[in-house]
Amino acid sequence: MIPDPVVDAPLAAAKGQQTAVLAGGCFWGLEAVFEHVKGVSNVTSGYSGGFAKTANYDLVSEGNTGHAEAVRITYDPSRISFGQILKVFFSVAHNPTELNRQGPDTGTQYRSAIFYANDEQQRIARAYVEQLNKAQVFERPIVTQITALNSYFEAEAYHQNYAVRHPDQPYIVHHDLPKVENLRKLFPALYVSK
Repeated sequence: MIPDPVVDAPLAAAKGQQTAVLAGGCFWGLEAVFEHVKGVSNVTSGYSGGFAKTANYDLVSEGNTGHAEAVRITYDPSRISFGQILKVFFSVAHNPTELNRQGPDTGTQYRSAIFYANDEQQRIARAYVEQLNKAQVFERPIVTQITALNSYFEAEAYHQNYAVRHPDQPYIVHHDLPKVENLRKLFPALYVSK
């Protein structure tokens, strides 16, 4: 189990809405995991890191657009912190030590990235990666890019809620449902069944 972030935002005093944009392999798996996290109200699959004209699946799949398959997570900062979202991201959502790949998927569109929306997110993300690397939590160094969020484009409708709509699809069964199960086992206090 990886440690809590030493640097984190305190839980907000009042309900609210913030967003986090993360990339780590195929967006179906990230979406499937974060849909089950307490305090998260919405997760969408999309593309981040490139331009509007190339934000479509066929072009992104070629690996030359600058986009990563990403998810936009809308959460209530009075129920879960940005640091806790990153803990789930690094623990069960993907392998942050694989460069430009996740499992069977290879290419820059499958890179590990945190697209920070403000200085606080950047500070928390950088400190956490440094903390995890220093503690040698993983066998190899974390290769997650920490980069400013310049754009996020929602993916095509058929990608949204993909794991929920296609639970028997072999890719989902082998690669994504085990991540959701790990979330349930490792983070019972954060897990919400749907």
